[in-house]
Amino acid sequence: MRLKSKEALESYRASLPPKGGGAPAWVQICAGTGCLAFGSAAVREAFEEEARKRGMEIGVAFLADSTGCHGFCERGPLVVVHPAKIFYQQVKVEDVPEIFEKTVLNGEVIKRLLYRDPMTKERYQTAEKVPFYASQHRVVLKNTGHVNPFEIDDYIREGGYAGLAKALSMPSAEVVGVVKDSGLRGRGGGGFPTGVKWESAAVVEAPEKYVVANGDEGDPGAFMDRSLMEGDPHSVIEGMIIGGYAVGAGRGIIYVRNEYPLAVRHLTRAIEQAHEYGLLGEGVLGSNFDFDIEIFRGGGAFVCGESTALMTSVEGRAGVPRVKYIRSTEKGLWEAPTILNNVETWGNIPQILVHGAAWFRSMGTANSAGTKVFSLVGKIKNSGLVEVPMGIPLRTMIYEIGGGVLKDREFKAVQTGGPSGGCLPAERLDLPVDFDELLKAGSMMGSGGMIVMDDHTCMVNVAQYFIDFLVEESCGKCTPCREGLKAMQTLLHGLTSGTARPGDTALLREFAGHVRDTALCGLGKTAANPVLSTMHWFPEEYEEHEKEGFCRAGVCSGLYALEIDPALCTGCTLCAKVCPVDAATGEKKQTHRIDMEKCITCGSCIDVCPVRAVKVVREVT
Repeated sequence: MRLKSKEALESYRASLPPKGGGAPAWVQICAGTGCLAFGSAAVREAFEEEARKRGMEIGVAFLADSTGCHGFCERGPLVVVHPAKIFYQQVKVEDVPEIFEKTVLNGEVIKRLLYRDPMTKERYQTAEKVPFYASQHRVVLKNTGHVNPFEIDDYIREGGYAGLAKALSMPSAEVVGVVKDSGLRGRGGGGFPTGVKWESAAVVEAPEKYVVANGDEGDPGAFMDRSLMEGDPHSVIEGMIIGGYAVGAGRGIIYVRNEYPLAVRHLTRAIEQAHEYGLLGEGVLGSNFDFDIEIFRGGGAFVCGESTALMTSVEGRAGVPRVKYIRSTEKGLWEAPTILNNVETWGNIPQILVHGAAWFRSMGTANSAGTKVFSLVGKIKNSGLVEVPMGIPLRTMIYEIGGGVLKDREFKAVQTGGPSGGCLPAERLDLPVDFDELLKAGSMMGSGGMIVMDDHTCMVNVAQYFIDFLVEESCGKCTPCREGLKAMQTLLHGLTSGTARPGDTALLREFAGHVRDTALCGLGKTAANPVLSTMHWFPEEYEEHEKEGFCRAGVCSGLYALEIDPALCTGCTLCAKVCPVDAATGEKKQTHRIDMEKCITCGSCIDVCPVRAVKVVREVT
């Protein structure tokens, strides 16, 4: 079936039956990567098997539908029972018969499966009332968790491709103007104004132009782009078609890392369906505009997240950056004008076309319009995928949406922006989260990774972790990055192992400055951020590691001693159970002790102690 006009699209949309068809009750099961890891595929199969046992025809009398990521990954598998939208979390296969009997057939709510707030003890029947969702504002993620990513009709039913239809009725320059006026900035890290980029490509005369979606999400702890490609692939495709029309490009490429097989599968299916419906290929939606999209699988190199390295990789050469004397909007992929935007950036485009530039600017801040998707991970109670208006304070993100620090430990820092970002301390919790404020504080937005750290986190060790990662991922093209990162790595390992020499911290700062100022590409220039930000906000930890051989967080093995506070110890025996060398001993309900002659300072006892009786000290008194 081919849709040959805007009117045909709207007519088809109106003809679609409501979700669930004629079934009196039906369920949606999250099939995002997180929930699948918890066993959601088996949960869906159990629902269908239960229906068959009761003689109910699948798809008619009962529907068990898969969706993309709901975002609340910590509580998966997630199941929503319609039409009442009852939200169940941590659903197991053995729960399915009870859900079917009580909720699907009789409308009863099973309280034990509802989300229960750990602070207020209140249970919530629908997802929108759960604090994790209540403070969010979903624009890019409005469909994930609600539509089946394998079914184009689901996307069309929710308003899909209306933005494309509107764009095709406008002059291409006017489409560029709407995007420019919206204030949308690139969501991949740099925050460059999207409309300005499009405008610079649109004015170039060339026989061929390209649009590229960057789905090479390599930051540790980040999964925003992955979830969007898996859960709502048509939004990315629609955004790219609009972009192609706006700048005069006839071909699009989605660059996806090969470690994202589910994203590749869903994007492939979405492209096939878009072709069937006349939304891709010759004469898009009955217009004179021809456009097609293909998927390119990346090999997993972190540096290929950098725009010029990505394009070099697509061309079949080693993915290394080039100096940007000439912008990609003039000469990019195969020397043709190219606009490259992050997956999330493309996902915003259809909404901007439908609702207008003013609508988008009404969200966020003056210089950072709209919303931003973050992956909230680390020592946080409610880890998962979060979309919030730009400018929201870090405190709201961590304590209202994230539920606070895991085990109610003391908050120490939050790392934003992945390996290119920095760590911010507790005194910056009221910082508005937008492009400019994060840069001023010594961090950056990046692609949206946000890692929360508690007081059992060594900031020198954190810097070492990211530099170790970047040493492995450096393409090696430029000397500052190739050799500078290795020199920084050597100094950091000396600090965390107790072999540092006097002046090593000062030398580390000097090397970090050189790498920042002289590296070739954006990734190299920001590689020193984890070091520089932790040195700025936590200088005392570097000083203690260098001068005293002491790690106050109890992380760097051999750089601390442990004592058990007799006033706090309850004799629960957990420390003794996890100790691999039997250094922690004591009778049940009696104060325990740690033998430092046996202790290998692995930190296991610190992690498990429920009352924080295990104390980090410089030496045993």
